[in-house]
Amino acid sequence: MTGYGRGDYVKNGIRAIAEVSSVNRKQCEISVNLPRELEYLEIRVRSQITKHVSRGRVNVRISMENAEEGNHSLRTSINIGAVDEYVKQIRILSNRHKVKGDIDFCSILRLPGVLHPNEILNESERVWPLISGAVRVACKELISMRAAEGAHLQADLIKRMKHILKSVGVIRKRAPRISEKHKKNLIGKFRNQGLKTPEQDDDRFLREVIYYLDRTDITEELTRLESHHLQFEQSLKTKGPTGRKLDFLSQEMNREINTIGSKANDSQISKEVVNLKTELEKFREQAQNVE
Repeated sequence: MTGYGRGDYVKNGIRAIAEVSSVNRKQCEISVNLPRELEYLEIRVRSQITKHVSRGRVNVRISMENAEEGNHSLRTSINIGAVDEYVKQIRILSNRHKVKGDIDFCSILRLPGVLHPNEILNESERVWPLISGAVRVACKELISMRAAEGAHLQADLIKRMKHILKSVGVIRKRAPRISEKHKKNLIGKFRNQGLKTPEQDDDRFLREVIYYLDRTDITEELTRLESHHLQFEQSLKTKGPTGRKLDFLSQEMNREINTIGSKANDSQISKEVVNLKTELEKFREQAQNVE
């Protein structure tokens, strides 16, 4: 399921910003983008995300800012004393060698000891509560957006299942006629071959008819399809992830539909089987987007 959430958390003049986005995937894949100095917290970020998301590809981006000084990044800080000393020495050399020109501070920033990583980023007890709070807020927005999409998916899945049940009902009404049709066909084969038509109470003939009808009976498959519908309705009432269960149900339904198509040997039922496969394919596509 797709969604996006952004959260920030401020404490003691430090701001953590988390952006969490997700796209459809059958499994759960999490990609975490942290400042290099905070990569040691990746496992904890992943663990927090999995509490909220169980399916989809999730991208997480974390950044840190100084909330009190113009939102500057906390990744590095400037050693003002080192800069002052470099400027002082440059001016002494300029005066000594009578060199004129402005001081290039961009070049000074590249000199050793001027920029160094912010020590705060190495203090997990100070940084993690900020990141955790920002991720929590972002996940709340993400879940809200995914819930809105989920409502649309649910409505579409219900519509697909109604179409499937309609075709199942048509097949169930048609099924009893198939037995009589196969029985007549079997008798017709005897006549076409110039053989004596067996009596209706002939034991061998009845056994053959029963065997043939058993191979073409689709009652069990229809019953299982209706059972899968009941399981689908139960999943709608279940709190928590249901996507994998719907995947499994669609696979089982596909198996029953294929069996009905191979057993029935009837043009009208074959037509409904095509409708069933069409609707089920749409159902499966949508089910793969469900959390």
